Amino acid sequence: MSKETERTYTPWQKFPQKSKQTEYTQPTKLLADDGTLLAKGWARRNMFEYDRTKVQPQMRGKEWDFYQISDGNYMVQISFANISIGGYTSAVIIDLKRGKQIKNKTALFLGGKNKYILPPKGDVPNVVDISVGGARFFVDTKETSRTIHFTMGDVVCDFQMDIPENLENITTVLPFKDEPTRFFMTTKQNCMPCEGTYKIGDKVYELKKDDTFCALDWGRVNTRHSLVWYWGNGSSYLTDADGKKHIFGFEITWGIGDESNATETCIFYDGKAHKFGAVDVEVFPKPDKYMQPWHFISEDGRFDMTMNPFYDNFSDLNALVMRMNTHQVHGLWSGTVTLDDGTRLEIKDMYAFCEYVENKW
Repeated sequence: MSKETERTYTPWQKFPQKSKQTEYTQPTKLLADDGTLLAKGWARRNMFEYDRTKVQPQMRGKEWDFYQISDGNYMVQISFANISIGGYTSAVIIDLKRGKQIKNKTALFLGGKNKYILPPKGDVPNVVDISVGGARFFVDTKETSRTIHFTMGDVVCDFQMDIPENLENITTVLPFKDEPTRFFMTTKQNCMPCEGTYKIGDKVYELKKDDTFCALDWGRVNTRHSLVWYWGNGSSYLTDADGKKHIFGFEITWGIGDESNATETCIFYDGKAHKFGAVDVEVFPKPDKYMQPWHFISEDGRFDMTMNPFYDNFSDLNALVMRMNTHQVHGLWSGTVTLDDGTRLEIKDMYAFCEYVENKW
């Protein structure tokens, strides 16, 4: 920690109370028949039994499967989202080091509430095969592997990833105060070595498994119209003092809903989830500090990392009552994290990202 940080910032000044972390270890019904949320907390795998027919009001339900694949040089995002009134599927490739989008193929649709239905869990074997607007979104998830295929026009994407045996994730269910039927449920599955290609006609972009990881952002939510959040995520290989290679990752999300029963914050190490507390960023990046260093620290001090940005993947989709204003900032992360047993890991120049989003949908 720098002298400046030591002088100006103490985490407990921002976190006067330690957050509660309610863990679910057995299958649990998510919604009552009238749509009231029954479960609030987190799990190492998705233990929440979700029935989309019980979401109230029905037209506020949103579902998505979002895959982000990167080797730190190129980033591919392949996704399908159904927000009841409509949705999309897309495949995007970005050159991170040059700071430019290479290609974006997107197919939109209207009225998708009961037309395009995604699986009720994302971390168990399932198949998604949806064709819409000239695009095909296909995902085959097995116990220890996942295959993704996307095609639309001149774009063809094919990726394969390993799901390490007994890989844990973080699945959280966050309520909204004074709104008993509202909830935000996501699974973040990190640390999946990945390889594949994004083809644009005869041009092929290849990502290799020795330095590429995929992160799944899986969501089934019933939210307010306006949301603001931070989402930070990364996976990498770490080599210990004995020369042994480990898979390391982290997930930090905050700002969404009521976090009094859980925070979406977790370290992953060799497939195991290590839960820690609430996280904040020392300096609010808006409006002009996105490309300055971001210092993150958790209430318990177990996550203390600084991101030095090299690219702001900014987008602003504004369509009257709908808007998604996103600064997804990519950079190199350095600092320390602490596992459940007290082991302290030193992180140096790890590629990862954090985004700040203002959303109306």
